[in-house]
Amino acid sequence: MSQTAENLSHATGQAAGAPLRFITAASLFDGHDAAINLMRRLIQAEGCEVVHLGHNRSVADIVRAAICEDADGIAISSYQGGHNEFFKYMVDMLAEQGASHIQVFGGGGGTITPEEIKALQAQGVNRIYHPEDGMKMGLKDMIQDLVARTREARVARSVSGFRFPVSGQDKSGQIAANISAIESGAISEHELAQVRKAAAEARNVPIVGLTGTGGAGKSSVTDELLNRFLHYFPEMRIAVLAVDPTRRRTGGALLGDRIRMNTLRSERVFMRSMATRSQHRAVSGMVSDSLAFLKTCDFDLIILETAGIGQSDSEVVDLVDFPAYVMTSDYGAASQLEKIDMLDFAELVVLNKFDRQGSMDALRDVRKQWKRNRLAFQLADEDVPVYPTIASQFNDPGVTWMFGNLCRLLRQRGEGEEETGSGFRFQVSGDSVPRCNFEPQLDLVDREPTPSVLIPGKRVRYLAEIAEQGRGINEDVLKWAEEARRAQHYHEVLRELEAPNLPSPLDLPETGRKPETGNRKPSNTEASNAAVVDVLLQRYAEAIKSIPEHARELLKSWPSLKASVEAPEYSYQVRGRTITGSNYRESLSRLQIPKIAAPQTADWGDQLVFLMKENLPGHYPYTGGVYPYRRTNEDPIRMFAGEGTPERTNRRFHYVSEGQPAKRLSTAFDSVTLYGEDPHERPDIYGKVGNSGVSIATLDDMKKLYSGFDLSDPTTSVSMTINGPAPMLMAMFMNTAIDQQVEKHLKESGGWEQAARKRADLLGNNPPEYTGTLPKSNDGLGLGLLGVTGDQLIDRETYEKIKADTLKVVRGTVQADILKEDQAQNTCIFSTEFALHMMGDIQQYFIDNEVRNFYSVSISGYHIAEAGANPISQLAFTLSNGFTIVEYYLARGMDINKFAPNLSFFFSNGMDPEYTVIGRVARRIWARAMRERYGADKRSQMMKYHIQTSGRSLHAQEIQFNDIRTTLQALYAIFDNCNSLHTNAYDEAITTPTEESVRRAVAIQMIINKELGLNFCENPWQGSFIVDQLTDLVEEAVYQEFERISERGGVLGAMDTMYQRGKIQEESLYYEHKKHDGSLPLIGVNTFLPDQNNEQEGGEIELARSTEEEKQQQVRNVRAFNARNTEHAQAVLKSLQEVARRRGNTFEALMEAVKRCSLGEISHSLYEVGGEYRRNM
Repeated sequence: MSQTAENLSHATGQAAGAPLRFITAASLFDGHDAAINLMRRLIQAEGCEVVHLGHNRSVADIVRAAICEDADGIAISSYQGGHNEFFKYMVDMLAEQGASHIQVFGGGGGTITPEEIKALQAQGVNRIYHPEDGMKMGLKDMIQDLVARTREARVARSVSGFRFPVSGQDKSGQIAANISAIESGAISEHELAQVRKAAAEARNVPIVGLTGTGGAGKSSVTDELLNRFLHYFPEMRIAVLAVDPTRRRTGGALLGDRIRMNTLRSERVFMRSMATRSQHRAVSGMVSDSLAFLKTCDFDLIILETAGIGQSDSEVVDLVDFPAYVMTSDYGAASQLEKIDMLDFAELVVLNKFDRQGSMDALRDVRKQWKRNRLAFQLADEDVPVYPTIASQFNDPGVTWMFGNLCRLLRQRGEGEEETGSGFRFQVSGDSVPRCNFEPQLDLVDREPTPSVLIPGKRVRYLAEIAEQGRGINEDVLKWAEEARRAQHYHEVLRELEAPNLPSPLDLPETGRKPETGNRKPSNTEASNAAVVDVLLQRYAEAIKSIPEHARELLKSWPSLKASVEAPEYSYQVRGRTITGSNYRESLSRLQIPKIAAPQTADWGDQLVFLMKENLPGHYPYTGGVYPYRRTNEDPIRMFAGEGTPERTNRRFHYVSEGQPAKRLSTAFDSVTLYGEDPHERPDIYGKVGNSGVSIATLDDMKKLYSGFDLSDPTTSVSMTINGPAPMLMAMFMNTAIDQQVEKHLKESGGWEQAARKRADLLGNNPPEYTGTLPKSNDGLGLGLLGVTGDQLIDRETYEKIKADTLKVVRGTVQADILKEDQAQNTCIFSTEFALHMMGDIQQYFIDNEVRNFYSVSISGYHIAEAGANPISQLAFTLSNGFTIVEYYLARGMDINKFAPNLSFFFSNGMDPEYTVIGRVARRIWARAMRERYGADKRSQMMKYHIQTSGRSLHAQEIQFNDIRTTLQALYAIFDNCNSLHTNAYDEAITTPTEESVRRAVAIQMIINKELGLNFCENPWQGSFIVDQLTDLVEEAVYQEFERISERGGVLGAMDTMYQRGKIQEESLYYEHKKHDGSLPLIGVNTFLPDQNNEQEGGEIELARSTEEEKQQQVRNVRAFNARNTEHAQAVLKSLQEVARRRGNTFEALMEAVKRCSLGEISHSLYEVGGEYRRNM
C-alpha cells in the first residue's frame, strides 16, 4: 500500500471515531431560541460536540462557522417565516464553499408546512422536523435520528486527508480540516514534523493565551480585543483557538465561545473551537500542534482561549508567548490569591466585571499578590499589569487601556532577548514586517472603567423590600380585621343592653360622661349593669383604637360605597368629566343583573378584608380593576394586523375596525423590522420581508400603514409590538401623527394647493405613493405628505404648535421593553445599557412634551411566557422588571407621578389555573408598592395592562381546537377586567392570520362581551372562594420570586448570571417533557387524536405569505427613500451619534433623524456609539 493510501486509510479510521460536530442556531431575525436550546442539549447528550451560535444568525454567519469549525451538521430552528429562502440559500452557499458534505437539519413548529418540507428536502436539506415527528418519535428518538443521519453521511464521504501547506484564496475550510486531522490523530508523524518545522520558521507570529475560571468573561474580553485589533490594524489577520471541556459521562461538549463574539463576521478572523476530549485538563493534548499549524497560515496574531477549571490552569503558559489571566472579584478571601497558579505566570491580569461589588478591594489585593509573587514591592500600583475592565460594557475605557498595554508588552516581548514558548520575535524591518506593528494610535483619556450604575447601591434590595412590605400589609389586614370583628361584637352587645351614650358604629366612645340617673341612687342591678357596660365600652374602645384611622374610614364609607353600586344609576368623575350610566342590565328573563356585585356580608372584619385586599373596581388596591366601570362605547378588543406591505396591513386594519366605534389598532412587524434592518434582496433577509408582520423601514411606510385613521382622535389608539428598534419606530409614529395634523391644517386653512405644488417641486417625477386601491373607509389622511415632512411645508412656529398639540393627545402603546428581551424574547439589537438609556430618553421626552395618553413602555410578560415560563415566573419577572424601570427612572431624576402613568403592562393568558388571577395579583402588588413605597398618587397606582391569549397554546395539530382554548383564555382575561385584549387566530400556529381567522378571533371577544350573560356583571370573579385562595397563593409565590431575584442583586444582577433565562428554559423543558410523555393532556395533540385518514394536512390551510411583488416593492421603496435623502442623511446621522456620545436625549434626535434616514441606516449608526447586543448562552 502506498504511503498516501495508508495515510488516507488511517485518517478515515481516526476521523470516523471522532465525535460528530454540530452548529446549532436560530435563523436570522428569529429570537425563538427555547427550542434550539433544548435540541442542542439533547444533541450534546448523544456524545456530540456542539457549537451553539444562539438566535438571529444569518446564513453567512452559520455557514462560515460550520466551515471554520469543520462541522458535520447544522441544526436550525426557524419560526419567523422566510424558511424557504433561508434553507435554500444555506444549501447553495455550502455548495459554493465546497462544503456540501455538511448536513442541514431544521424545524419550525407548524410554521413550515408538509409541502414546504418536501420541497426543502428535495433541494438538499437532509430533514426538516415537523411537530408530528416529535409526537410520533419523541424528542430523544428525533435527535437520535438526526445524529444517525449525520454519522451515516460522514461515513459515506471520503476524507480529504491532511493537506500542507494550505494554499488557495479561501483557506478556512482546509485550515479547519487540518485542525480536525490533528485533533483526531489522523495525521502521520512525518506530516507533524513538517508542520513543526514550518512553525519554527514563522518567528514573528505571537501567541497570546487567555485563561481564567468559568464565568470570568473570557469570551467577552476576547471579542473586545478582536474588535480593537481589527479597528486599529485594518490589514491584520487573527486566528482564535478556543478550548472547552468535554463531559465525562456522555463524551459530548458544548463549545459556547462563538455565541459571545460579534467580531467573527469579519473575514480577517478565523476561529476554531476545540473540546479537551479529556476531563481534567484546561487544554486539549493536541493544542500545541494546532497552534504550530496556525502559525504557518498567514496570521499576524493567534489567541488561545482555554477552559477555566479552577486555580490550577497554568498549563497554557507552556504553549504561548504571552499568558494572560482573566478573573473577577469572586475569588473568596485574599488568601485564596496565593493558590492561583496563573498569578505567578501571567504577564497580564484582567480583572473583569469591575462593576461588581468589592472590585476596588480586589484590584488592590491582586496587585499586591502580583508584586509579592515577583518580589517587585517597589513597583507603583499603576505600573502593575493588572487591569480592571467591564468587557460587557460597550467601548469600555478599561478594556481599551488594557488593549494598549497588551500591545506595548507584546512589542517589548517581541523585541527582547528572552526565549518564549513559540520563539516569537518582533521584526521592525525587512521583508517579513507583519501587518500589525502593535502600536495602535489610542486616545487614552480614561484608563479605568466607569461602571454604568443604573440603580444606586443603597436601593438594590427594592424587590425584597416590596415583598416584605406586601406581606406585612396582608398580616396587618388580618390583624385589624380581627379587631374590627371584636369591636362589632362589643358594639352589638352594648346595643342589646341599650347602653346609654352608645357611640355610632366604629366611633370611639366619649370619655368622662356618666349616664344620667337624676338625684336618686342607682339600684344594685343598675350599678352592676353600668359596670358591665363600662367594661364593654372599654373593650370596644381598645378594639377600635387597634384599627388604624384609614382602615376605620374605609369601613365607615363602605355603606355609601355599597349603596352607590346598588342604586339604579351611577355617576363618577374622570379628568373633570362626569360619567353616568345604569347600574343594572336586564336579562331576557326580565331580571335586573347588577353591573357590580357588592359583598353582602355585615361582618366588619370580612368587610375590612375585602376593602383592603380587594375593594370594588376603581378603588385601591384595585384588585378588582382600576376603573369603576368598563367603557360602554369601547370594548377592550385590540384589532390586530401585520402582514406584507404597509398598504396590505392598512387594508386589514380598515377591515377589522369597520363598524367599530373605537379604532384600537395592534400592529405586528415583520422580523426584519423587529431587528432594526431594511428590506434587501439577500435571500435570508428577502424571504422574511413582510412575513409574520408588516415591513416598515421608513417614515413613508408608517404614513401608509396608518393612513385613513386620525391618530389624534380620542377614539383611536395604536399598539406597536416592537422592542429593540422601538425608539426609531416610535419616532416614525409620532411624526406620522404630527404630519397628519399638518395636512389637516393646510386643507382647513386653504394652503393645501400651494403645499402640494411645493411637495411636487421637492420630489420631482417619482413621488412615493400608496400602492393599490384605498379601502372605502380610508379617506387618504396621512398620504398627502408622503416623501416630505410638515416642517418643509409650513412655517416653524405653526409646525411647533401643531407638534406640541398632537403629542399631548395622541393615544397608544409601544412595547419597548428591553429587560424582557434580554431575558426571553431576544429582539435586542443594542447593548443592554444603551438600550435602557434610550428607553429613559423616550420617557423623559414624554414628560418634557406632556405626552399623557401614550404608554412609553409595555412591560411585557407575554414573551416571557412564550419562551416557556410558567404563569408565576411570568408575573414575577414582569413585575420585577416594572419596578426596575421605576427605580432606574427615579435614579435619572424623574418624578414618579410624571412617568408612572406612562407605564403599561402586557401579559399572556394560558390555560393554567394561575392565569385566572394574574391581573388581580398584579394590580394589588403594583398599587401597594406605588403608594406605600414610592408615595405615588392615585393615577400612578393604577396598573393598566393588555392581555394576549397564549400563542404557545396554539398547536399545529387539530388547529380548529385552538379557538376553544382561545375562548377560555379570553374569558379569564375579560372576567379579570383587563384593559385591552387580543385574541389569537386559530391558524397562527402555522401562518400569519388570514382574514377569516382574524374575524373569528374578534368574534370570540364580541360574543363574550355582547352575549355571555355572566359577563353582564363586571366583577364576576370577586367573592369566589377559589379565586380568593388562588390570589393569595399567587401573590405569595411572586413575593418569594422577588426575594430570589433580590438575592442575586436585583433584576440586573440576576440578568448577569442569566437567572431569569435559565429558569424560563427549565420551565420550558418541563412543559415539553410533560407534553411529549402525555402526562400533560393536550386534546388533539397527545390525546383524543383523530383517525389517521382524517388528519388535515397543513397544506389545506390558507397560508398568509408576502408575495414576490410585495417584497420587491419594499426593497424598491427603501432604496428610493435613501436616494431622495442621500444629501442630508449623513449629516443627520452624525448629529444623532454626537447626541448619543454626550448622553443627550436620543429620542429627541431620532424625531429628526427618521425624517431623512431609514431604519437600517439609523440602527447601524447607533451601533457605532452604543454597541451591539452580545448574545448569551
